[in-house]
Amino acid sequence: MITKEYIIEITTQLYLKNGVKSVTIADITKELSTSKRTIYNHFIDKTDLMQACIEQYLASIRSNNDDIINTSSSAIEAMGVIQQQILKRADYSNATFYKDILKYFPSVLKDSYEKNAKFAFRELLYLSKWGVKEGLFRKDLDPEVTMATVQTLLKLCNNTKIFPSAHFSKSRLTEGIMVAYLRGLCTEKGLLEVEKQQHLFLNID
Repeated sequence: MITKEYIIEITTQLYLKNGVKSVTIADITKELSTSKRTIYNHFIDKTDLMQACIEQYLASIRSNNDDIINTSSSAIEAMGVIQQQILKRADYSNATFYKDILKYFPSVLKDSYEKNAKFAFRELLYLSKWGVKEGLFRKDLDPEVTMATVQTLLKLCNNTKIFPSAHFSKSRLTEGIMVAYLRGLCTEKGLLEVEKQQHLFLNID
């Protein structure tokens, strides 16, 4: 029996690989070896299915980030691993995935994306306070301004219009943007931790 969860899992993979617009219900049923009726037993239409896929995809990212933070030895290590995961997802996802949703189904992405952005900001705030408590980040930093800047810089690292991938490697961008900014937040102890965790920020191509 094909479950709702399995439909969401497989459909999400198709969307990430091919973009949303090009994936039809027929493509999904073919991949699942099932009928359209099975799909519509669980979802009203393609938009309903897409909403479920986006929500589940973003929920999995949030869960993964929580796991990273809970298993990391420092705030800087956690930031390095999360940075790696962000760039890996960007590589795995078809460039048209978010563009298609924004163009054809903007309302579908808006609520889920805003919810995820708020969650990500709360996580970054936690990391900044953790880093200060550890003595890795300067006590005089403004957590909200600092982590809002980090969010913006992460987006910048993925902007291929400004930094074409043919000319700018991920390691080069991370070193020039993220690591440079991170060092500016650090105490002497923090700088030593950045050097210790440097492989997380640079071995990402």
